[in-house]
Order: sequence, then structure tokens, then C-alpha cells
Amino acid sequence: MANLVKFGLDDLVDLLKAVGEPTRLRLLALLEQGDLTVSDLTEILGQSQPRISRHLKLLGEADLIDRYQEGAWAYFGLKREGRPATLARTLLKTASENDPVLLRDSDRLASVKRVRAERAQAYFSRNAAEWDALRRLHVSDADIDAAIVALVGDEPVEALLDLGTGTGRILELLQPLYQRAVGIDASRDMLAVARANLDQARVAKASVRHGDILNLPLDAQDFDLVTIHQVLHFLDQPELAIAEAARMLRPGGRLVIVDLAPHTLEHLRDEHAHVRLGFSNQAMADWLKRAGLKMEKSVDLHSGKQAGQDLTVTIWLARDERAADRTGQDGQPSSLLVGSR
Repeated sequence: MANLVKFGLDDLVDLLKAVGEPTRLRLLALLEQGDLTVSDLTEILGQSQPRISRHLKLLGEADLIDRYQEGAWAYFGLKREGRPATLARTLLKTASENDPVLLRDSDRLASVKRVRAERAQAYFSRNAAEWDALRRLHVSDADIDAAIVALVGDEPVEALLDLGTGTGRILELLQPLYQRAVGIDASRDMLAVARANLDQARVAKASVRHGDILNLPLDAQDFDLVTIHQVLHFLDQPELAIAEAARMLRPGGRLVIVDLAPHTLEHLRDEHAHVRLGFSNQAMADWLKRAGLKMEKSVDLHSGKQAGQDLTVTIWLARDERAADRTGQDGQPSSLLVGSR
């Protein structure tokens, strides 16, 4: 009971009014399992779009759900943090797993997710040959994943931000470490793949959003770990992405960059839209320093293939050297201090 969230009487009554309606409670149960559109929710609940939209508006006003735009679509999800969302999650845990209405909603949600996965797989299949050709030039994904995990270590992560999330690979890989995570990507097709992969892996504590990594639609200093995986070589000015990533870091937070070391494979410019042919440690250190970060370590992963026909993958780890805040949002001592995680 020590961690019980407490409210003033008026606030508690208002919150219970927002939650205490069958459709809204069903919506929260669905949105706890991942981000969904109004169309998804309309199909699952069998109610009209205006009715669903009205309920979502009330839940948003109660600070229970997040809403974010992705082109013509709006996605909704149960908030990952905050006192109202914490109470809502507690209430949802008391619902019977055998309730026939909730069971029917879960079955329909599974059907919606199957359709989502089929569409994502169709896009992935169309592009798989191109991606496989690039992967054959460097070390295996498994080796890269293992190196990332080793470099990040077992330091718990409250909030992870993955820039250029692609298929959501990093969100899956690091999910044992973080409490909540957001992946950003400019490709709506890739976001569909990421959502399908997160659904399949049952990773409900991560969400993905459409956005420009040079102008992020997020609050500054809200993450204690930011990752940029195989993205910078597509950018004209990668240092701007690093500066934007640094802006997202809390004091004491860490940035992990995975990209290519300098190489001479010019055909990657035309065949794979690479703008930069890799990055040196010196260039990366300079950009990190300008962004207010200090490089702590770099790791080179060599493919072992014939010289001139291979790519070396480098992983850089940097840290914001500002002292970590010693109080949480409610003025209580934080458990997320550098060195005490």
C-alpha cells in the first residue's frame, strides 16, 4: 500500500466519473494493450465513430490517454505515466479475465492486429531483398544486438526514446530494461511494421509515432536513454539529429548511436540512398561534445569479409554530464539517479 496513488476528494470523484462508464472502461482496457485508431476502436466495440470520439475526448480531458496525429490518422493509447493513468491501470487489474464483454473485445482486438500484421508483412516483403543485400555487407544483426545490450548494461531505464525506429527492433531488444518507450520514424509504412512486431512480441509498454527526428514532437529532457540505430548515414546534417537527441535527454542520461564506420562503398549512395559513407570516432566525438555530451565508449564490429567489400559497424555511447535531478515529479527522492539504477 506504500505506493498507493492518492487524490483529493473532488479530483478522485471526477476521475472515477471519467472511468466509471462501460464503454470508457472498455476503451481503457483496449488502449492499455497498445495504440489504436478511432476506426480500430469502432470496429472492435461496434459503436459509431462520433460516440467513440466523444468517449475518447472525455478520457483525454481526464488525462488518461495520449493522442497523436499520424498523417490523416489519429492514434490513442493509455498514458504510460501520471497519477490518473496509474489509478486506471490499478482499476483494470481488478476486472475479471473471464468477463464476456472484455473477452469479446480482446478477440476482436486480436483480429484487428492480425490485419495490421498482414499489411505490414506485405510492405516488409516488398523491401526485404534490398535490406538483406545491405546486411550481408556487415556483421550479423545478432552480433550487433548483443553488443548493444552489453554496452547499455543492466542499468534500469525509466524512459527510452528510439529515433528512426524502423521495424521497432531496438524497442523489442531493450524492453527488459525500460518502463516506457517511444519510437519515432518518418515512414508510416515502417511504423506499421513496428506496430505489428511489437504486437507479436507483446510489448505493450512501447509506442511508435510518426515524426521528424530533426524536430521531435516530444517534451525536452524526458528520456534517460536515447538510441539512434543506423539512421545518421541517411542525413545531410547528422549533427543536427545528435543535437536534437541530446535535447531529449535528462541530466545524466545516455545516448547510444549505432552506425557505419568510414568506408568506400560508393554504390550505397545510389542503391541504398546513403548520404554519408560512415563516421569516424573523431567526427562523432566532436558532434557529441557540441551537443553537450561526452563520449564514454565506442565499439567496432568488423564483418571479417574481404577488404573493400565489407562494412564495419560502430556503436558509440555518450552521456549528458549534468548532475541527475534528485527529486521526482512529486518532489520525492528519485530512484533514477546516475550510479544508483
